[in-house]
Amino acid sequence: MQRVAYSPERISVAFGLCVVMLAALPRYIAGGHETRQTLIVIALVLVASAAAIQWRMVSTEARQRLPSLLKRLVVMMLLGLLVMAGWHALFTDWISWQVFISHGATLGVLMHALSLWWTGARQTD
Repeated sequence: MQRVAYSPERISVAFGLCVVMLAALPRYIAGGHETRQTLIVIALVLVASAAAIQWRMVSTEARQRLPSLLKRLVVMMLLGLLVMAGWHALFTDWISWQVFISHGATLGVLMHALSLWWTGARQTD
């Protein structure tokens, strides 16, 4: 069976990656890491362009599933922020808000991608 190359799930993960890159930018701005800022902006443009191209390639039915996937992504990102807040409160010294949002967003996208994989694997069984 051939897999579909373009799907709303991939678009939602790409959008999440864009959010993670935007959330990481304040860390590098505060630290004065101009080279990393430039690389993140370049990667952001590339991932956003790939997501836009995929958006144009998916069917109308698939596009209608994207809003629910984006809601799921937002919930996972909020959950990621909560988990990171608990983790850092219990196990680390105070970190900056820049690191906190970067870690929370990263965990949120990771949980989103894993939940998509988990539900996809369960549906094929």
